[in-house]
Amino acid sequence: MGQRPDICVLVNPGAGRDAPEQKRAWLEAACARHPGRFALREIARGTPLSEQVRQVADDGFARIAAAGGDGTVAGVAAALAGMDDAPDLAVIPFGTFNYFARGIGLPLETGAAVDLAAGGEAHVVAAGEVNGQLFLNNASLGLYPEVLRRREKIYAQYGRSRLAALWSVARTILRAGGPEEMRVTLDGRAVRQRSPLVFVARSAFQVERFGLPGAECIRGGRFAVFVAPDGSRAELLTLAARLATGQIEPGRDFDWHCAEAVTIETRGRRRTIACDGERFDMTAPFRFTLRRNALRLVRPEGAERQSDQTGPARTGPGAGPGAGSGAGPGAAAEDT
Repeated sequence: MGQRPDICVLVNPGAGRDAPEQKRAWLEAACARHPGRFALREIARGTPLSEQVRQVADDGFARIAAAGGDGTVAGVAAALAGMDDAPDLAVIPFGTFNYFARGIGLPLETGAAVDLAAGGEAHVVAAGEVNGQLFLNNASLGLYPEVLRRREKIYAQYGRSRLAALWSVARTILRAGGPEEMRVTLDGRAVRQRSPLVFVARSAFQVERFGLPGAECIRGGRFAVFVAPDGSRAELLTLAARLATGQIEPGRDFDWHCAEAVTIETRGRRRTIACDGERFDMTAPFRFTLRRNALRLVRPEGAERQSDQTGPARTGPGAGPGAGSGAGPGAAAEDT
Protein backbone atom coordinates (compact mmCIF):
# COMPACT_ATOMS: atom_id res chain seq x y z
CA MET A 1 0.00 0.00 0.00
CA GLY A 2 1.13 3.55 -0.73
CA GLN A 3 1.70 6.23 1.84
CA ARG A 4 -1.46 7.81 3.21
CA PRO A 5 -1.51 11.57 2.53
CA ASP A 6 -1.16 13.68 5.66
CA ILE A 7 -1.79 17.10 4.08
CA CYS A 8 -5.08 18.10 2.48
CA VAL A 9 -5.09 21.06 0.10
CA LEU A 10 -8.47 22.81 0.07
CA VAL A 11 -8.55 24.68 -3.24
CA ASN A 12 -10.79 27.61 -4.04
CA PRO A 13 -10.97 27.35 -7.86
CA GLY A 14 -12.45 30.84 -8.18
CA ALA A 15 -9.69 32.68 -6.30
CA GLY A 16 -7.45 35.14 -8.12
CA ARG A 17 -7.35 35.88 -11.81
CA ASP A 18 -5.93 32.64 -13.21
CA ALA A 19 -8.05 29.88 -14.70
CA PRO A 20 -8.99 27.02 -12.33
CA GLU A 21 -7.34 24.51 -14.67
CA GLN A 22 -4.08 26.46 -14.56
CA LYS A 23 -4.08 26.66 -10.77
CA ARG A 24 -4.73 22.94 -10.48
CA ALA A 25 -1.90 22.18 -12.90
CA TRP A 26 0.52 24.30 -10.86
CA LEU A 27 -0.60 22.60 -7.67
CA GLU A 28 -0.32 19.08 -9.05
CA ALA A 29 3.16 19.76 -10.39
CA ALA A 30 4.32 21.16 -7.06
CA CYS A 31 2.73 18.39 -4.98
CA ALA A 32 4.27 15.72 -7.20
CA ARG A 33 7.65 16.63 -5.69
CA HIS A 34 6.35 15.18 -2.41
CA PRO A 35 4.97 11.75 -3.38
CA GLY A 36 2.17 10.47 -1.17
CA ARG A 37 2.00 13.59 1.03
CA PHE A 38 -0.82 15.63 -0.50
CA ALA A 39 -4.50 15.16 -1.30
CA LEU A 40 -6.32 17.87 -3.30
CA ARG A 41 -9.96 18.77 -2.70
CA GLU A 42 -11.86 21.61 -4.31
CA ILE A 43 -14.01 23.74 -2.03
CA ALA A 44 -17.60 22.92 -2.89
CA ARG A 45 -20.13 25.66 -3.43
CA GLY A 46 -23.29 25.35 -1.37
CA THR A 47 -21.64 23.59 1.55
CA PRO A 48 -20.40 25.72 4.46
CA LEU A 49 -16.63 25.93 4.45
CA SER A 50 -16.57 25.12 8.16
CA GLU A 51 -18.22 21.77 7.44
CA GLN A 52 -15.68 20.97 4.74
CA VAL A 53 -12.79 21.83 7.06
CA ARG A 54 -14.33 19.66 9.79
CA GLN A 55 -14.60 16.76 7.36
CA VAL A 56 -10.92 17.08 6.46
CA ALA A 57 -10.01 17.06 10.14
CA ASP A 58 -12.25 14.04 10.79
CA ASP A 59 -10.51 12.25 7.91
CA GLY A 60 -7.30 12.38 9.92
CA PHE A 61 -5.17 14.91 8.05
CA ALA A 62 -2.46 16.52 10.15
CA ARG A 63 -2.39 19.69 8.07
CA ILE A 64 -4.79 21.66 5.92
CA ALA A 65 -3.34 23.90 3.22
CA ALA A 66 -5.75 26.68 2.21
CA ALA A 67 -5.18 27.41 -1.48
CA GLY A 68 -6.98 30.66 -2.21
CA GLY A 69 -7.07 34.33 -1.30
CA ASP A 70 -7.51 36.07 2.01
CA GLY A 71 -11.19 35.15 2.27
CA THR A 72 -10.47 31.45 1.81
CA VAL A 73 -7.59 31.48 4.27
CA ALA A 74 -9.67 33.36 6.85
CA GLY A 75 -12.57 30.93 6.45
CA VAL A 76 -10.38 27.88 6.95
CA ALA A 77 -8.61 29.56 9.88
CA ALA A 78 -11.91 30.41 11.57
CA ALA A 79 -13.06 26.80 11.28
CA LEU A 80 -9.78 25.45 12.69
CA ALA A 81 -9.79 27.92 15.58
CA GLY A 82 -13.04 26.42 16.84
CA MET A 83 -11.70 22.85 17.03
CA ASP A 84 -9.92 20.90 19.73
CA ASP A 85 -6.69 19.30 18.46
CA ALA A 86 -7.09 21.09 15.14
CA PRO A 87 -4.81 20.32 12.19
CA ASP A 88 -2.05 22.80 11.40
CA LEU A 89 -2.82 25.51 8.85
CA ALA A 90 -0.65 26.03 5.78
CA VAL A 91 -1.28 28.67 3.10
CA ILE A 92 -0.87 28.47 -0.67
CA PRO A 93 -1.58 32.02 -1.94
CA PHE A 94 -3.90 31.96 -4.94
CA GLY A 95 -5.66 35.29 -4.45
CA THR A 96 -5.26 38.69 -6.03
CA PHE A 97 -3.82 40.51 -3.01
CA ASN A 98 -2.79 37.81 -0.51
CA TYR A 99 -2.40 40.29 2.34
CA PHE A 100 -2.16 37.65 5.06
CA ALA A 101 0.51 35.61 3.29
CA ARG A 102 2.56 38.68 2.40
CA GLY A 103 2.21 40.18 5.84
CA ILE A 104 3.47 37.17 7.74
CA GLY A 105 6.30 36.41 5.31
CA LEU A 106 4.89 33.33 3.58
CA PRO A 107 6.15 32.44 0.09
CA LEU A 108 3.96 33.56 -2.80
CA GLU A 109 5.17 31.06 -5.38
CA THR A 110 3.11 27.89 -5.54
CA GLY A 111 6.13 25.59 -5.51
CA ALA A 112 7.72 27.28 -2.50
CA ALA A 113 4.39 27.39 -0.64
CA VAL A 114 3.81 23.66 -1.22
CA ASP A 115 7.38 22.88 -0.10
CA LEU A 116 6.79 24.87 3.10
CA ALA A 117 3.48 23.08 3.71
CA ALA A 118 5.29 19.76 3.38
CA GLY A 119 8.34 20.50 5.50
CA GLY A 120 7.83 23.64 7.54
CA GLU A 121 7.22 23.83 11.27
CA ALA A 122 3.94 25.05 12.75
CA HIS A 123 4.00 28.01 15.14
CA VAL A 124 1.22 29.34 17.35
CA VAL A 125 -0.10 32.70 16.08
CA ALA A 126 -2.66 35.22 17.29
CA ALA A 127 -5.71 36.46 15.39
CA GLY A 128 -8.43 39.04 15.86
CA GLU A 129 -11.92 38.11 16.97
CA VAL A 130 -15.23 39.97 17.05
CA ASN A 131 -18.15 38.39 18.90
CA GLY A 132 -16.58 34.98 18.39
CA GLN A 133 -15.81 35.41 14.67
CA LEU A 134 -12.11 35.11 13.83
CA PHE A 135 -10.43 37.54 11.43
CA LEU A 136 -6.86 37.77 10.16
CA ASN A 137 -6.56 41.12 8.37
CA ASN A 138 -9.41 43.41 9.37
CA ALA A 139 -12.99 43.79 10.50
CA SER A 140 -15.26 46.78 9.99
CA LEU A 141 -18.63 48.25 10.82
CA GLY A 142 -20.62 50.80 8.81
CA LEU A 143 -20.23 51.55 5.12
CA TYR A 144 -17.71 48.86 4.22
CA PRO A 145 -19.97 45.80 4.66
CA GLU A 146 -22.39 47.50 2.25
CA VAL A 147 -19.50 48.16 -0.15
CA LEU A 148 -18.83 44.40 -0.16
CA ARG A 149 -22.47 43.61 -0.94
CA ARG A 150 -22.52 46.01 -3.89
CA ARG A 151 -19.09 44.88 -5.05
CA GLU A 152 -20.29 41.27 -5.33
CA LYS A 153 -23.12 42.37 -7.62
CA ILE A 154 -20.84 44.56 -9.76
CA TYR A 155 -18.25 41.77 -10.05
CA ALA A 156 -20.99 39.40 -11.19
CA GLN A 157 -21.99 41.85 -13.94
CA TYR A 158 -18.64 43.25 -15.09
CA GLY A 159 -15.94 40.98 -13.67
CA ARG A 160 -13.28 41.59 -11.04
CA SER A 161 -11.27 44.76 -11.55
CA ARG A 162 -10.00 47.73 -9.61
CA LEU A 163 -12.39 49.99 -11.52
CA ALA A 164 -15.33 47.81 -10.47
CA ALA A 165 -14.13 47.90 -6.86
CA LEU A 166 -13.86 51.69 -6.90
CA TRP A 167 -17.31 52.01 -8.50
CA SER A 168 -18.80 49.89 -5.71
CA VAL A 169 -17.33 52.33 -3.17
CA ALA A 170 -18.74 55.36 -4.99
CA ARG A 171 -22.22 53.85 -5.38
CA THR A 172 -22.36 52.88 -1.73
CA ILE A 173 -21.43 56.39 -0.59
CA LEU A 174 -23.92 58.04 -2.96
CA ARG A 175 -26.77 55.86 -1.69
CA ALA A 176 -25.79 55.73 1.97
CA GLY A 177 -27.79 57.16 4.81
CA GLY A 178 -26.20 59.46 7.34
CA PRO A 179 -23.51 58.49 9.84
CA GLU A 180 -24.75 56.80 12.99
CA GLU A 181 -23.94 57.54 16.59
CA MET A 182 -21.61 55.00 18.12
CA ARG A 183 -19.96 54.50 21.46
CA VAL A 184 -16.43 53.21 20.89
CA THR A 185 -14.57 51.95 23.96
CA LEU A 186 -10.81 51.53 23.60
CA ASP A 187 -9.10 49.71 26.49
CA GLY A 188 -11.76 51.07 28.85
CA ARG A 189 -11.73 54.62 27.48
CA ALA A 190 -15.04 55.57 25.87
CA VAL A 191 -15.33 57.84 22.84
CA ARG A 192 -18.81 58.75 21.65
CA GLN A 193 -19.07 60.07 18.10
CA ARG A 194 -20.98 59.87 14.85
CA SER A 195 -19.21 57.95 12.13
CA PRO A 196 -20.05 56.17 8.86
CA LEU A 197 -17.24 53.64 9.28
CA VAL A 198 -15.04 52.02 11.93
CA PHE A 199 -12.19 49.86 10.58
CA VAL A 200 -10.27 47.55 12.95
CA ALA A 201 -6.96 46.37 11.47
CA ARG A 202 -4.78 43.38 12.38
CA SER A 203 -2.46 43.40 9.34
CA ALA A 204 0.54 45.71 9.58
CA PHE A 205 1.34 44.93 5.96
CA GLN A 206 -2.11 46.00 4.80
CA VAL A 207 -2.16 49.35 6.61
CA GLU A 208 1.32 50.12 5.27
CA ARG A 209 0.16 49.30 1.73
CA PHE A 210 -2.66 51.80 2.15
CA GLY A 211 -0.33 54.46 3.52
CA LEU A 212 -1.99 54.37 6.94
CA PRO A 213 -0.39 54.60 10.39
CA GLY A 214 -0.63 51.81 12.95
CA ALA A 215 1.80 49.15 11.70
CA GLU A 216 3.95 49.22 14.83
CA CYS A 217 0.82 49.18 16.99
CA ILE A 218 -0.26 45.96 15.28
CA ARG A 219 3.21 44.43 15.53
CA GLY A 220 3.01 45.16 19.24
CA GLY A 221 0.01 42.86 19.57
CA ARG A 222 -2.83 45.40 19.42
CA PHE A 223 -5.43 46.69 16.96
CA ALA A 224 -5.13 49.81 14.85
CA VAL A 225 -8.62 51.34 14.90
CA PHE A 226 -9.61 53.87 12.23
CA VAL A 227 -12.73 55.99 12.66
CA ALA A 228 -14.01 58.02 9.71
CA PRO A 229 -15.40 61.47 10.54
CA ASP A 230 -19.01 62.58 10.36
CA GLY A 231 -19.43 64.17 6.95
CA SER A 232 -21.55 64.72 3.88
CA ARG A 233 -21.58 62.39 0.87
CA ALA A 234 -19.28 64.80 -0.97
CA GLU A 235 -16.83 64.72 1.92
CA LEU A 236 -16.93 60.91 1.99
CA LEU A 237 -16.25 60.78 -1.76
CA THR A 238 -13.30 63.11 -1.23
CA LEU A 239 -12.05 60.81 1.53
CA ALA A 240 -12.32 57.79 -0.80
CA ALA A 241 -10.45 59.66 -3.54
CA ARG A 242 -7.65 60.59 -1.15
CA LEU A 243 -7.35 56.97 -0.05
CA ALA A 244 -7.22 55.85 -3.69
CA THR A 245 -4.42 58.32 -4.49
CA GLY A 246 -2.41 57.82 -1.32
CA GLN A 247 -3.08 61.34 -0.01
CA ILE A 248 -4.98 60.42 3.13
CA GLU A 249 -3.85 62.06 6.38
CA PRO A 250 -4.67 61.17 10.00
CA GLY A 251 -6.41 63.93 11.88
CA ARG A 252 -7.75 65.58 8.75
CA ASP A 253 -9.34 62.52 7.14
CA PHE A 254 -9.81 60.12 10.06
CA ASP A 255 -9.00 59.48 13.70
CA TRP A 256 -6.96 56.46 14.62
CA HIS A 257 -6.32 54.69 17.91
CA CYS A 258 -4.16 51.84 19.20
CA ALA A 259 -5.94 49.43 21.53
CA GLU A 260 -5.88 45.85 22.73
CA ALA A 261 -9.62 45.60 23.36
CA VAL A 262 -12.32 47.46 21.41
CA THR A 263 -16.06 47.56 22.02
CA ILE A 264 -18.51 49.31 19.69
CA GLU A 265 -22.09 49.99 20.73
CA THR A 266 -24.74 51.21 18.30
CA ARG A 267 -28.35 52.29 18.64
CA GLY A 268 -29.51 49.43 16.44
CA ARG A 269 -28.87 45.97 17.84
CA ARG A 270 -28.36 44.07 14.59
CA ARG A 271 -25.58 45.08 12.24
CA THR A 272 -23.53 43.52 9.45
CA ILE A 273 -19.82 43.21 10.23
CA ALA A 274 -17.24 42.63 7.51
CA CYS A 275 -14.41 40.27 8.44
CA ASP A 276 -11.68 39.71 5.86
CA GLY A 277 -14.06 40.45 3.02
CA GLU A 278 -16.93 38.28 4.25
CA ARG A 279 -20.15 39.65 5.82
CA PHE A 280 -21.64 38.42 9.09
CA ASP A 281 -24.83 39.53 10.85
CA MET A 282 -24.12 40.16 14.53
CA THR A 283 -25.78 41.61 17.59
CA ALA A 284 -24.38 44.63 19.45
CA PRO A 285 -22.26 45.29 21.39
CA PHE A 286 -19.39 44.31 19.10
CA ARG A 287 -16.38 43.20 21.13
CA PHE A 288 -13.02 43.01 19.36
CA THR A 289 -10.37 40.99 21.19
CA LEU A 290 -7.09 39.31 20.37
CA ARG A 291 -7.06 35.52 20.57
CA ARG A 292 -3.45 34.84 21.51
CA ASN A 293 -3.24 31.13 20.64
CA ALA A 294 -5.70 31.05 17.79
CA LEU A 295 -3.92 28.83 15.27
CA ARG A 296 -0.93 26.65 14.51
CA LEU A 297 0.40 28.17 11.31
CA VAL A 298 3.10 26.65 9.11
CA ARG A 299 5.52 29.46 8.35
CA PRO A 300 9.22 30.04 7.73
CA GLU A 301 11.58 30.43 10.66
CA GLY A 302 12.03 34.06 11.68
CA ALA A 303 8.74 35.19 10.11
CA GLU A 304 7.15 36.38 13.35
CA ARG A 305 7.05 40.04 12.28
CA GLN A 306 5.17 41.45 9.34
CA SER A 307 7.16 40.97 6.13
CA ASP A 308 8.25 43.80 3.87
CA GLN A 309 7.77 41.55 0.85
CA THR A 310 5.99 43.75 -1.70
CA GLY A 311 7.28 42.75 -5.13
CA PRO A 312 5.28 40.83 -7.71
CA ALA A 313 5.43 37.07 -7.80
CA ARG A 314 6.29 35.24 -10.99
CA THR A 315 3.60 33.33 -12.81
CA GLY A 316 3.98 30.17 -14.81
CA PRO A 317 4.64 26.53 -13.91
CA GLY A 318 5.46 26.24 -10.22
CA ALA A 319 4.88 29.93 -9.49
CA GLY A 320 2.17 31.64 -7.51
CA PRO A 321 -0.78 32.49 -9.73
CA GLY A 322 -2.50 35.80 -9.33
CA ALA A 323 -0.12 37.13 -6.69
CA GLY A 324 0.69 40.31 -8.57
CA SER A 325 2.06 43.26 -6.64
CA GLY A 326 -0.85 43.51 -4.25
CA ALA A 327 -3.59 46.06 -4.21
CA GLY A 328 -2.64 49.68 -4.23
CA PRO A 329 -4.37 52.19 -1.97
CA GLY A 330 -8.04 52.43 -2.79
CA ALA A 331 -8.44 49.01 -4.35
CA ALA A 332 -10.70 46.37 -2.87
CA ALA A 333 -9.40 45.28 0.48
CA GLU A 334 -9.90 41.52 0.27
CA ASP A 335 -9.88 38.67 -2.19
CA THR A 336 -11.26 35.17 -2.10
